Amino acid sequence: MTEREQAQRIQKSLRTLVRRIGLSERSDVECCCGMTVAQAAALEALRCCGPCRPSELSGRLGIAPSTLTRNLKRLEERGWVAKTVDPEDGRATRLQLTEPGRAAASEVARQEADFALDVLRRVPEARRADVAETLEVLLEAICEATRACCGDAFDHLMEEPRGSAQCCS
Repeated sequence: MTEREQAQRIQKSLRTLVRRIGLSERSDVECCCGMTVAQAAALEALRCCGPCRPSELSGRLGIAPSTLTRNLKRLEERGWVAKTVDPEDGRATRLQLTEPGRAAASEVARQEADFALDVLRRVPEARRADVAETLEVLLEAICEATRACCGDAFDHLMEEPRGSAQCCS
């Protein structure tokens, strides 16, 4: 197989994977934990990174502030997220998880870990380590190629990928 054919194979697989993930991550699609994937992502980011300003959270999630505002409203209504005064600037607010919010975020993390385990178990045992390593190598290559064409425009999205070891578990 030529290099171009290999690249086309990767492109097709990535396109399929992105479409699959994209469909499941639409802000209006409810995941198995009783909230939308976008809401689960906000809880996870607050669980991993702690209290932050809404602008920081929207940047970390890579979503528009208006989208975040809609999701936060639902999370606040459920009692999972609270707004507090920013101690560094009394005019600004910070977002933080409440106790029920921490429990919900932990449940989401558990379900995501269970899903990853389910996916892994569907990979032949002899290939599992290779698959994990290949994904890490592929992600790094994508990051490098993205930086080459777009500079650091997307670095904030890659600081702590969801589910990474860099994030609290």
